[in-house]
Amino acid sequence: MSHSSAFNITSVSPAVSFAARFFSWVFHPLLIGFYMMLYLLYIDPEYFLGMPAQGKTQTLFIYIINGILFPLVSVLLCKALGFVNSIYLRTQKERIIPLTISMVFFFWTFYVFKNKPEIPVIAAQMSLGIFLAVIINFIANIFFKISLHATGVGGIIGLFTWILFASSGFVGIYLALSVLIAGAVSSSRLIVSSHQMGDIVSGLAAGFISQWAAAWFLG
Repeated sequence: MSHSSAFNITSVSPAVSFAARFFSWVFHPLLIGFYMMLYLLYIDPEYFLGMPAQGKTQTLFIYIINGILFPLVSVLLCKALGFVNSIYLRTQKERIIPLTISMVFFFWTFYVFKNKPEIPVIAAQMSLGIFLAVIINFIANIFFKISLHATGVGGIIGLFTWILFASSGFVGIYLALSVLIAGAVSSSRLIVSSHQMGDIVSGLAAGFISQWAAAWFLG
């Protein structure tokens, strides 16, 4: 199923187009989990309090390798082998194999964090939420081109809203910032991609619900 672009890219100014592409790259779906992990490790005052610097670095590298490096290499291999035409995965068909492979790596990330008692459960919870979001994206992709970018930023909002209710730490400013980022990224995808509003809204919902479902499951 193909969509016509919600915005004609030629109708926006070069500055707006540049900003939209900038937000799309900086908040690429593969980087969202990395940002959430950075927050949990180095900003949140509660979850990783007392863990030595070496332990935090090791935890971060576990996520980088499984949640960023392996999925990225998989996409590049798919491109090299001719399974996809572009690393940007512009069509629903091109997304099938990368999403399937990503499911494996994100589940493994969750499994590793879940079975390392020295790592707070919030890391496993976040990783499980990302895994569930990929599953939803995979199923939704059969019917329409759900926004992976929107799913990512929806996950950030989901994580912060859960922390807001479950933690004693002050997260309000970060939740507000995540909403602003979600708005900027969602608008950017409408400008520089072929997504429709329904693709964006469903992506936001998928990311948000996945984080809360993971919190409920591990709670």
